[in-house]
Amino acid sequence: MEGKLGKFFDSVGSVFTGSDHLPWCEPDVIAGCEREVAEAGNEEHRNESLMRLSWSLVHSRQPDDVNRGIGMLEASLDNSNSPLQTREKIYLLAVGYYRTGNYSRSRQLLERCLEIAPDWRQAQTLSKLVENKIAKDGLIGVGIVGGAFGIAGLVIGGIVAAASSSRRK
Repeated sequence: MEGKLGKFFDSVGSVFTGSDHLPWCEPDVIAGCEREVAEAGNEEHRNESLMRLSWSLVHSRQPDDVNRGIGMLEASLDNSNSPLQTREKIYLLAVGYYRTGNYSRSRQLLERCLEIAPDWRQAQTLSKLVENKIAKDGLIGVGIVGGAFGIAGLVIGGIVAAASSSRRK
């Protein structure tokens, strides 16, 4: 029971701290993948190297790298060799869009992944992260709107109070 409570509080905490469980990729790994693509001897090795490079780019901390990875994946999506590779590319696109903050696009792509493979744990996990981010952003939006109405109410109340006190004089 304690383990379940701990996991619950960790998951709730991650919603508010913004942490996630996706791995990050360092620039030296990306550089190594780029070298591997450049040195690929045949088409099959090049395609495998491009998939590794795409993975590393969408897992980068640098927004430009993530966007580059998204572009590579979108350009190559129609040229997939197998349904498994298509599923992997769609998932990596979902990761990229998650990293850029485009949660609705990430959600759409994850729904496609889960249609292809309903029991795919990586896609299920990322889907939960996306839903948590969407819920968190919704709560923040509600808080901002509520705060704005509260401030507007105070200002209007102050004006009405000032007007009524000036009429009494």
